[in-house]
Amino acid sequence: MSEQPASRIGGIRTIGVPVIDQDKALGFYVGTLGFEKRLDMALPELGSRWIEVAPAAAAVSIALVQAHDGLPSGGESGVRFTTNDAAALQADLTAAGVKVGELLTWPGVPPMFAFRDQDGNGLEIVQDVAQQ
Repeated sequence: MSEQPASRIGGIRTIGVPVIDQDKALGFYVGTLGFEKRLDMALPELGSRWIEVAPAAAAVSIALVQAHDGLPSGGESGVRFTTNDAAALQADLTAAGVKVGELLTWPGVPPMFAFRDQDGNGLEIVQDVAQQ
C-alpha cells in the first residue's frame, strides 16, 4: 500500500449557504440564531455581498452566498451545528417560529434535530456530548 502525500489544505474556514435575500438571511442567522456577523462587504462585480456569520466561539463560519441559477437555495446544506442542550434549543427555535423537526433521541447517538432557515435550507443541530 502506498503512503498518502501530506495535504496542503490546513482547515475549513467557511461553508457557503445559498440565500435569496442576503439581508433577510443576515437577520435570521444573527437575530434568530444568535450568530455574530464576521464580515459584510460589497461584491459589485457579482451584484451582491460577501457575508460571513458564525457562533461566537466557532472557527468555521457560514457564508450567506447570493443564490442564482447554478446555486439555488432551499436544499439540504449538510451543515450540522452543535449545542449543549438540543431539547432546549429546539424549544427556543420553535417559539421563534423556525421550522424545526422532531428531536431524535436514539440510544448511543447524541440528541439531534433538523431545521430550515428563511430560504428553506436544511440545517441540523447535534448535541455536543463532549461538553457534558
